[in-house]
Amino acid sequence: MTEIVYGQHSVKTALEQGRLPQALYSNAGKAPKINEYLKSIDCQLRLQIVDAEALDHLADGGNHQGWVAVYDEAAKTYSEDDLPELLAAAKTPFILILDGVQDPHNLGACLRTADAAGITAVIAAKDNAVGLTPTVRKVASGAAETVPFITVANLARCLQNLKEAGVWLYGLSAEASTSLYANDLRGPLGLVLGAEGQGLRRLTRERCDHLVSLPMLGQVSSLNVSVATGVCLYEVLRQRGLGV
Repeated sequence: MTEIVYGQHSVKTALEQGRLPQALYSNAGKAPKINEYLKSIDCQLRLQIVDAEALDHLADGGNHQGWVAVYDEAAKTYSEDDLPELLAAAKTPFILILDGVQDPHNLGACLRTADAAGITAVIAAKDNAVGLTPTVRKVASGAAETVPFITVANLARCLQNLKEAGVWLYGLSAEASTSLYANDLRGPLGLVLGAEGQGLRRLTRERCDHLVSLPMLGQVSSLNVSVATGVCLYEVLRQRGLGV
C-alpha cells in the first residue's frame, strides 16, 4: 500500500528514523537545502526535481513545503494487541484516548502535543473518526512517526481492558462538576476526550472512572479538542513534576 508523507518536519522525522522512501520529490528552489540535509544525515537517497504542479498533485493539495516522500508500503502500525507491551514498558502509563475526532488538523495537533508530553500511546475509535491521513501527518510535524497510534473497533471494550490493567480513566466533560485540577493525576492514567462539538459518547462516559471539566470563565462553552488536549496533558506533567 503506497503512502505519501509530505511537509518538512514529517519527512525529516521519517528519514531520521531510517524510513527511506521509494522516491523523494522537491522543486528546484528547495532542492539545495534538502540535498544539504540528506548529506548531513549521511543519506544516499537521490532527490527528484519536479515542478510545483506535480508536488501539489502528490500531496493532494496539502501544504507540502517542497518535501514529498512516496513509500511503497505504510509505516509500522500498532494494534490493541500491542497495548500490554506498551503499558509494561512505561514507567507510569500515560494514555490519550480520543472518541470520534474527525478533523485531521485536530488529530494532527493532538499527536504533536502527545509526543511533546511523552504519551505512552494514543488510542482512537476506528469508526466515525479520522485516521493517519497525509494531512494528519503534516500537521503532527513528525509526531505521527513517533507516537504509537492505535485504532480500535470497540472503544468501550478497550477502555475496560485498560481499567483491568490498572489504568485510571478520566473523561473530559463540560457537564462534570469536578475540575481536572482537583484530581491526583500522578498514577497510571488515561485521559479521554470526545469529538468536536459532541463530546464523549454514552458508553465511553460510562467506562470512565471519573468525569472532569476544565474551568470556562468566559462566554465560550467549550475548547477545541486539540487545545483541551494540550491543557490536560500538561496538567498531568505539572503534577508529575515534569513540567515547568
